[in-house]
Amino acid sequence: MINAFRARPLAQQVLFALTGAAVAALLVAEGLDTGFAPTAVAQVVSGALCVVALCVPPARLLTYGAVAVTASCAVSVVTTHLAHRPEHTPGATELAALLLLTARGFRLHSLPRGIVLAGGAAVAASLVPLRLPHVEYEKLAMFWPPVFLLAVALTAVLGLYLRVTDIVRARDREAVRQAQRLEHARELHDFVAHHVTAIVAQTKAVRFTTAHGQGPAPEELDRMLGGIEEAGAQALDSMRGMVTVLRGSGASAGADGDPTGFAALRGLTEDFARSGPPATLALDPRLAGRALPPELTTTVHRVVREALTNVRKHATEARRVTVDVRVRAETPDRLAVSVTDDGDGDGDGDGDGDGDSGGGAGARSGIGSGFGLIGLRERVEAVGGRLDAGPQPGGGWEVAAELPLPARA
Repeated sequence: MINAFRARPLAQQVLFALTGAAVAALLVAEGLDTGFAPTAVAQVVSGALCVVALCVPPARLLTYGAVAVTASCAVSVVTTHLAHRPEHTPGATELAALLLLTARGFRLHSLPRGIVLAGGAAVAASLVPLRLPHVEYEKLAMFWPPVFLLAVALTAVLGLYLRVTDIVRARDREAVRQAQRLEHARELHDFVAHHVTAIVAQTKAVRFTTAHGQGPAPEELDRMLGGIEEAGAQALDSMRGMVTVLRGSGASAGADGDPTGFAALRGLTEDFARSGPPATLALDPRLAGRALPPELTTTVHRVVREALTNVRKHATEARRVTVDVRVRAETPDRLAVSVTDDGDGDGDGDGDGDGDSGGGAGARSGIGSGFGLIGLRERVEAVGGRLDAGPQPGGGWEVAAELPLPARA
């Protein structure tokens, strides 16, 4: 409890300290109202136990609550046999603490345990007014029962309401964690599939030439193996970065501080061109230095990466790839991203790099036939954009996304 207090901001520590001092002052004042030192001490101690029971961790609530309830009941019963009684208040602070203890019991424990703790606290609270002089009992009989029953009902409802709220909040947190786990799984798929597809494509090229008795020259073979080695190293780096994110270290960013932003598009395009057809990047200069939401830049990066992976797997005869990222001239609040190639393609358009397919250009005719582009469409639509993929009129294939641009500050 002390460690939790120290972990809070200084302003909250000061507020809690002032609140604790005020409660302690009220307990002492109500104890002195009895005019008799032993009863004053007993009432202050029982009240303090009830207040402490409200502050202890949930695992210790039953123990501290039982002690507080027992002490309060004992003080109330003993006081009824003494001549020294409080004249003004039987212990309003202790009474409030017992009622709140009822709510806390319902909130933090299972219903059987909560009912036991809340019932004990309610009994102790019902006995607190008996500490007043006997002459006050007639007045108490008139208004105390309905007020007490209403107070107990309200605190019980409050405890149950907070219990339901905690359950809903816990489920929401679990749903968020599950969504994050799925997002990390998608990230791992996108990062690794891009590099593994390059490894598979280059390995097929080596095997194809070797199988036809036209093995590559040593220099060419070294270049191909070097590309495979580099793609494998990049895949390992991507997996290590994702594991770092999952461990919560937040140290997976690249040297430029943003591994999935516009700054990384050039490196992504150059890496693709080393093991595939020539690729060019056209980046709108109006985007340079413009502050954009990270979810937007990340989505652009994913569109380009998935489209290039799609080209590497399916557009085996492509001779040119163009990546274009620009602000639409007619609609300055929209960002257009397109990746085009001049190949015919032979796959299903999933961009996963995890299976083989055939069927010519027609097999790449739909965006919904594979997991890669399905997930990509979900990402784009999540930020309010739209994604299309299909053959171009003059031949080739295009993956195009349109994303909303925030207004300039």
